[in-house]
Amino acid sequence: MNTNGTNKNFYLILILGLLTAIGPFSIDMYLPAFPDIAKNLHTSIAQVMLSLSSFFIGISVGQLIYGPLLERLGRKKPLYAGLCIYLLASVGCALATSVNSLILFRLLQALGGCAGMVAARAIVRDLFDVKQNAKIFSTLMLVVAVSPIIAPTAGGYVTAVFGWRYVFVILIGINIAILTGVYFLLPESKNPDPNFSLKAGAIVKNFAGIVKHPQFYTYAFTGAVAYGGLCAYISGSPNVFMEIFKVSEKQYGWIFALIALGIISASQINNLALKKYSSEQIIQISLLCQSAVGLTFACLALFSLNGLYITILLIFLFLCCQGFVFPNASALSLASFGHNAGSASALMGAIQMGVGAGASAVVSLLQNHTSLPMAGVMAGCSVSALLLYTLGRKLIVQQASKEAVAEEDVEMMTTL
Repeated sequence: MNTNGTNKNFYLILILGLLTAIGPFSIDMYLPAFPDIAKNLHTSIAQVMLSLSSFFIGISVGQLIYGPLLERLGRKKPLYAGLCIYLLASVGCALATSVNSLILFRLLQALGGCAGMVAARAIVRDLFDVKQNAKIFSTLMLVVAVSPIIAPTAGGYVTAVFGWRYVFVILIGINIAILTGVYFLLPESKNPDPNFSLKAGAIVKNFAGIVKHPQFYTYAFTGAVAYGGLCAYISGSPNVFMEIFKVSEKQYGWIFALIALGIISASQINNLALKKYSSEQIIQISLLCQSAVGLTFACLALFSLNGLYITILLIFLFLCCQGFVFPNASALSLASFGHNAGSASALMGAIQMGVGAGASAVVSLLQNHTSLPMAGVMAGCSVSALLLYTLGRKLIVQQASKEAVAEEDVEMMTTL
């Protein structure tokens, strides 16, 4: 047994998981602090929610920037730059004196932190074959899924004892630890490519070439819209649980942690399911179940029939489905882009976070002191993702049929 090889893989996946989790951790840890932030900065929770939307926007835009840089400069140099930006922006968040400055620094924090998310996905594609990708993404999701368990619970206690600013002090410490791990434990998985152009025209052409691929846009948009439902929950849950159901910051942290177990459980069951079923089959079944749960939640919220425990149960089931959709959609989106994994990963992440920002903003704008805005957006995202998947699969099959006919024609011509 190769112990050194096993240890290397363990540390590699751990660092990749932490890089992927830096965004979710930055989101989840300050959620329990929303009422405290609103009170301290003399504003409303709805305004504080916009700092979450700006974070999603920053992640979306930033990934489009880092994608080309990861192709041109290799994986680690852009990663160092992003983590340093994140560090400085986190200091700004901790010292913010108004909600507008917090919104701005959260935008910059996201622009830095998203480097880790793009790089991690690209490195997985660099180092592992296509068959292993979904399994590796499921393993990474285990690390990522720990953040919604630890982060809001820790954030609730930190806010209650020290105040909301210390949430960002802790994020600064985590970022320094990740930087250290990247330096000592993460290998450079791709050499710089001086032939890769960083001119705007070439970058746009490169992204356009990726997005028009049926395999990419089907699974990237399916995964992104499904992810929008998760973002709607993240954005709306502080108001639903702490303002409507009147739970404390600490209680909210534990509820958030309990619900997050749904993603952890599903992501690990997904590894077992992949031994018997294809990623396509798993996505289809998961989206059908998620749509049913989302519509049930929205109907109950419409008639104010959802109590605290029913709400927790339905969100738990909704996120269980998300644990199956995310790793399989990610793997299938990137499967055809071994030579261009950095750009494909960036584009997939940008679409995902762009949709997430929109879902988060809609929940904020529709805020009416009920759980309906959150439940309605969650249901809308799951149903839309199912429709996108169904239509996309038809296009993939049609494209495959055309390519098969074209190949037959070429073979016939060569034999004449």
